[in-house]
Amino acid sequence: MYKEIINKIKPNLDRTIEKFKEELGTLRTGRATPALIETVEIECYGSRLPLKQVAAISAPEPRVLMIQPWDGNIVKEIEKAISASRSGFSTAVAGDIIRINIPPLNEESRKELVKALHQKMESSRVVIRSFREQAWKEIQDKERAGEIREDDKFRGKDELQKLIDEYNKKVEEFGGLKEKEIMTV
Repeated sequence: MYKEIINKIKPNLDRTIEKFKEELGTLRTGRATPALIETVEIECYGSRLPLKQVAAISAPEPRVLMIQPWDGNIVKEIEKAISASRSGFSTAVAGDIIRINIPPLNEESRKELVKALHQKMESSRVVIRSFREQAWKEIQDKERAGEIREDDKFRGKDELQKLIDEYNKKVEEFGGLKEKEIMTV
């Protein structure tokens, strides 16, 4: 009975890890990656759309991003949105192609990025803990209702903690790799 409860939270934990990996992609490193700007919202066609839905984004060089809109009429909107975004990147337009030069990181900005990384890691761990608390509460409720035995309740608690430790370890691994990438000069 407790195994069903634990299995029920696994998809949520997997989604938490996937979301964390997506957030890591938005953190800037010394290299240019399309993930840095693909979520920037563009005002076009009467709505706000993420850049990745209106253009092809590539990194032809380590410090350059190239954006090729599928519709040449929205180049100005893309340029305006990137300039207004928190990224602080400057754009250069050549016809229908927008180029973004990514400046190298200095030591201070690297430390700020690592700080932001640790905040993202902590928020992911908080979400994981909330799923643990939810499952543990459900196990305790089942035991109080007489649906599972006390021994099973404690076995469930141990298995639940093992699962949570596994997901926390994934957060640490991905975060550690990203930190290493940020701090590499």
